[in-house]
Amino acid sequence: MSLAEPRSGAGAATAAWHAPRTMAVLLTLGLTVAVVSAFATSVTTWTSSARIALPLVAVTAVWISGGAATALLGLLLRPAQRADVAAHWRPSTRTAILVTLCKEDPRPIARHLQALHPALHRAGLGEGCQIFVLSDTTGADHIAREEAALLPLRDAGLLSYRRRARNTGRKPGNIGAWVDTHGAHFDHMLVLDADSRMAARRIACMIRQMQQRPMLGLLQAGIALRSGRTHFGRHQRVAARLLSGGFGRGFAAWSGDSGNFWGHNALIRVAAFRAARTLPDLPGDAPWGGAILSHDFVEAAWIRRAGWAVVLDPATDGSAEQAPQTIAAFHARDRRWCQGNLQHLRLLAAPGLDPVSRVHLAMGVLSYLVAPIWLILVLLVAFGSVPLSGVLPLAVVAMILLLPKLCALLDRWHGARTPRRRAVLLRASIGELAVSSVIAPLMMLRQAGSVVAVCLGRDCGWKSGNRKGGARLRPGHGEAAAGWGLVLSAAVMAGPAAIWLAPVALPLCFAPLVMRLMDAPA
Repeated sequence: MSLAEPRSGAGAATAAWHAPRTMAVLLTLGLTVAVVSAFATSVTTWTSSARIALPLVAVTAVWISGGAATALLGLLLRPAQRADVAAHWRPSTRTAILVTLCKEDPRPIARHLQALHPALHRAGLGEGCQIFVLSDTTGADHIAREEAALLPLRDAGLLSYRRRARNTGRKPGNIGAWVDTHGAHFDHMLVLDADSRMAARRIACMIRQMQQRPMLGLLQAGIALRSGRTHFGRHQRVAARLLSGGFGRGFAAWSGDSGNFWGHNALIRVAAFRAARTLPDLPGDAPWGGAILSHDFVEAAWIRRAGWAVVLDPATDGSAEQAPQTIAAFHARDRRWCQGNLQHLRLLAAPGLDPVSRVHLAMGVLSYLVAPIWLILVLLVAFGSVPLSGVLPLAVVAMILLLPKLCALLDRWHGARTPRRRAVLLRASIGELAVSSVIAPLMMLRQAGSVVAVCLGRDCGWKSGNRKGGARLRPGHGEAAAGWGLVLSAAVMAGPAAIWLAPVALPLCFAPLVMRLMDAPA
């Protein structure tokens, strides 16, 4: 029996979820202890900097160990066998498919919805589903383009189209306004972004799951990435295909009924959303106060607090989105996510939250704090402030960072039954590891800069990267200047300890070339 299988008798659901959760905690603690111990035993002199570094090492160790533990857990679990929906099955509930738009190109989503409408009828959902496009678009040119793409579909009866005159509350407010006017006529709502795609058969499976579990408030589908147009987009897609399967199973296992929400590709019970739709406005001004930018994590926590289950179905078939195609576009989105996740610090102690919901919020915070912490640790060691002997800490950290990638390779190895497929899988895994290693310092430096910007009180706004600013360096030149500055400083001041800086500084030195190559059409 797999760890995720329910047992018969009383307490079956509790036992089914507690075994994976306990294993994940023990694995995380064990790997964290290994990192901290390797660091502590390698310190030759306990300077004040070394004492400061020890808790920082522990924090980063928890983060990387949690990811490795989740991947290991997913490797041990068998993929769930989800029964397909019978051809004669028809839902007994009504579902609204909500597509939110705000100045995105409407033509791709219009093509998708035009194809989705007849697919819903073929899947037996024609009478039980209705498509709504909810727009917050402003600007005459954007509105004209949107109406040209969507009004013909509305007139043909394929969907309903509504554009708000006032964008109160941004995306959550847009969905909340729909709930106020139409929510009473529907049991569920499937939330999609402009770049989201979902197949009719996957939607049918999710509706059936929701009907079978009356207390299931939110069902989040796993999400694949659509084909990339650039080398960076293709890299993200390959990484997601390799890593998301096992990692998603592990995440779903330990989170159980206290899962998370990623903002789209999720089926939400309207009654559950009503119970949790009023999110707090944080006291003070942005970036720490005001409206919550990363609202999806908070909505999941509030739905769980209201007594509803929040569950991840980790399979990615029939569920996809488009990733940013350039490093600059990725960073623009990531800057908003950074500010939104750091806001969650103010919600960790909110009353009544499920402990696992607090873990999700804390993980979101930690996912950005680790970047400046990593940078501080590398600099402390490289410049000799933390004297270390040997490379044991580096080796242990590298092993834990590689564990999720190794688990992904093993997870997919059995499915690749021919030598040719295994060769392709091995080549893809090695390529993903190489590219990730090159761009990781660039991402770390940019994320550290985002954290510093938030701490300095700089608000990025809702649409990150659209703000006008002063003159900027050409892409990658700032990172290159930082990389060469670190190399020269370390060569003068640090001596042999500078070897610790090489994996970070050298990719930064060539950041302009790296960015040009990654952003080039694939």
